[in-house]
Amino acid sequence: MPTAILTGQPVPGSSIEDDLRSLGFDVRIATDVADTETLLAESSCDERVAVVDARFVGHLHALRLGLTDPRFPLAAVPGAVSAQPGAGRTALTRELAREISACDDATKDPGKAFSAVAVDSLADRIALALDADALGVHRPELGSLTAAVPADPEARAVARQAVAAVDDEAVRLKSAVKSRDGFFTTFCVSPYSRYLARWCARRGLTPNQVTTASLLTALIAAGCAATGTRGGFVTAGVLLLVSFVLDCTDGQLARYSLQYSTLGAWLDATFDRAKEYAYYAGLALGAARGGDDVWALALGAMVLQTCRHVVDFAFNEANHDATANTSPTAALSDRLDGVGWTVWVRRMIVLPIGERWALIAVLTALTTPRTTFTVLLVGCGFAATYTTAGRVLRSLTRTAQRTERAAQALADLADSGPLAELVERIPGRTPGASRLLLALEGAAVLTFAVSVCAYGSPIPVALTVLYVLSAGSAVALPLTGRLDWLVPPVFRAAEYGTVLILAGKAEVNGALPAAFGLVAAVAYHHYDTVYRIRGNAGAPPRWLVRASGGHEGRTLVVVVLAALLSASQFVVALTVLAVVVALLVLTESIRYWVTAHQGGAPAVHDEGVPA
Repeated sequence: MPTAILTGQPVPGSSIEDDLRSLGFDVRIATDVADTETLLAESSCDERVAVVDARFVGHLHALRLGLTDPRFPLAAVPGAVSAQPGAGRTALTRELAREISACDDATKDPGKAFSAVAVDSLADRIALALDADALGVHRPELGSLTAAVPADPEARAVARQAVAAVDDEAVRLKSAVKSRDGFFTTFCVSPYSRYLARWCARRGLTPNQVTTASLLTALIAAGCAATGTRGGFVTAGVLLLVSFVLDCTDGQLARYSLQYSTLGAWLDATFDRAKEYAYYAGLALGAARGGDDVWALALGAMVLQTCRHVVDFAFNEANHDATANTSPTAALSDRLDGVGWTVWVRRMIVLPIGERWALIAVLTALTTPRTTFTVLLVGCGFAATYTTAGRVLRSLTRTAQRTERAAQALADLADSGPLAELVERIPGRTPGASRLLLALEGAAVLTFAVSVCAYGSPIPVALTVLYVLSAGSAVALPLTGRLDWLVPPVFRAAEYGTVLILAGKAEVNGALPAAFGLVAAVAYHHYDTVYRIRGNAGAPPRWLVRASGGHEGRTLVVVVLAALLSASQFVVALTVLAVVVALLVLTESIRYWVTAHQGGAPAVHDEGVPA
């Protein structure tokens, strides 16, 4: 159980002890600074510890934000400071020892002054000292919430009036909703899902349990769509919307109860992709039962959506810590955000997850799978064009300097394997001036090879080797150019598109479903890479990238298989390849995230951009 050490003189009528116990703390009373150090040493090193001024007046949720958020090693609000086990706990102990030393010096020599005495609260003095040592104390935005240590009865009365004037629970419930979200989510889901989140919190449910319920609901929806009946399609559409409500609820529950975790962030992000792509497969199966083969459209939708995401990820990673950003395009965007209606229009036309799932659900219930996929492809295609064009303009008109971390993130997102590494080491080979141009040239050659040449021809193999050479040359130097963030999306489009085209040209039953499975397995690997980078964990280990072949290796293998095998054998080979890649990346991914969670990795909660 976490420990809260209450310091200073208690005030009659104060509820601070009860408040701390309601937050799950074991409350201990310290009579002076030395007693505080003793109680700190006696508390468990494996639990959070807090130092709170007994005169604290404020809202319970202010205390919750300052003392229980698992994302930050050190956090503070006026009158209270908390530390997580590990480095945060060590820093708190060190500052408390300095405080005792300063007090001893002041006692021995009353004329000696030290700056910390100017603050008449031990918790605040510790927080200021931690700040002075640049240890990154998190101070949550309290807004209308009150947190104070009144110096006299008059100030205490004013503080208590401020507490009474603001509904603590209303603020907490409002803050559970993501500050930036899509139109559909903001106006059609969040107004009631926040209450569902509170209901879950009061019954002890965790965000991970709600996330799992959302996944199961979406899988059931996919199963209903796979029946191919009108009743199944209607039920599938309704359940998909229910799944999305639960998807919103898990994040709101995490914010409402501050139940953030590394594992939870990974599950939430991973399950979103699994739900959507499993639903695509369900729709394709349902259409096949009705005699309509839409697997190519389903796979095309997954390829397009995945490439859209990697564009988002690559651009954000390339620019999130860049310096001297002076893009006129970014300035124009900021001015447009000042006009209310343009904000919502711009958020809707990019088809974030809320609008996209609502569109899919309605079209599933009212139309056919072919219509659903056709509209989805058109809408996502427009959204991809709009967002990519805007980001290209920003990149061309900005004067920022890309950091080494950003270049490394782009290299990790490129997913280059052993063949690319060999190309980089070819003697006398010098990369071209533009890494993006090299990637585009290679992708164009590859697309021509698999699209124009006859199925089973050896010519695409030779041209794919040229793609491997271009891909290796493109990443031979750091990706620091203005448009180099487009290199990973080009590689994704080339690899996924190759699988889609060759499976379609096979013209045998099972080819496109097998291709769907392979692209899904590889896409999972690429999403996992993104989530590790976002969690500051770095990319997956190099042995995994090498073992899975890298994007260029897998592409060459698929082209070689298409050239050497018959159409029916190609289907079997694609299926085997999909299973091998899936087992490889899933095993390593699950091992990593579970181990990170059990090892106490810092909690992650990425608000990000609506997916």
